[in-house]
Amino acid sequence: MNTLLFPTELSAKMILIVAVGVFLASFVDGIAGGGGIISVPTYFLAGLPAHLALGTNKLSSSIGTAVSTARFIRNGYIDWKLALPSVLLALFGAHMGTRLQLSLDERYLKYMLLAVLPVVAVVVMRQRSLPEKRGTINLSLQMTIVLSASLIVGAYDGFYGPGTGTFLILIFCNLAKLDLRTASGNVKLVNLSSNIGALFTSLLNGKVFLALGLIGAVFSIAGHYIGSGLAIKDGSKIVRPVILTVLVLLAAKVILELV
Repeated sequence: MNTLLFPTELSAKMILIVAVGVFLASFVDGIAGGGGIISVPTYFLAGLPAHLALGTNKLSSSIGTAVSTARFIRNGYIDWKLALPSVLLALFGAHMGTRLQLSLDERYLKYMLLAVLPVVAVVVMRQRSLPEKRGTINLSLQMTIVLSASLIVGAYDGFYGPGTGTFLILIFCNLAKLDLRTASGNVKLVNLSSNIGALFTSLLNGKVFLALGLIGAVFSIAGHYIGSGLAIKDGSKIVRPVILTVLVLLAAKVILELV
């Protein structure tokens, strides 16, 4: 039997858990990013060990993110001057982050969020809405911010992942001064790239449950399609509350795992 396709026994209970959890995660991710907060624990709940859960999650999330990315591209919400170099840096960052993750004991994968979460939560709560129009910023500075974020957050995505899209949206809107829809489109492209970079590295190291990941991908496609449609239609009216919910869930998840 192919140990990459079936590294452990596939059961009906496992499929049900992944179907429900990955759909909800992808719906949230399609709106505002951060779906990994739900999907990573889903694969843990399905019985996968940490490294295998993270690698399998990258398979289903990569395929689902491709769908929401395509919707943003089709609607013209991509700044390609910023996006193309961001893709390369996100791929490289995710590859390096995943290599680091695979070299560490699983218990060290959660601590890095504790210092970041309070800062992100304060930023979101202090602003009434995310910008619907571009702000004024020097183009070189904007490029520097976007590319640095793509590399650093891409590395985090490869290392652990939950909250990646949310962090990128906040950086692209508040620091790089992109409007929400363009920021969301660029985030999807960067997140897709970091997912692919991490997935490739996990596949090379045999840390992907292909059969379960492909099942999860079907539900990831559905969730991303519905969620991205709402984000394009309703903008900050739906994205901001979803981001706040994601941050609360992420904080709760990290605290519970470290207790």
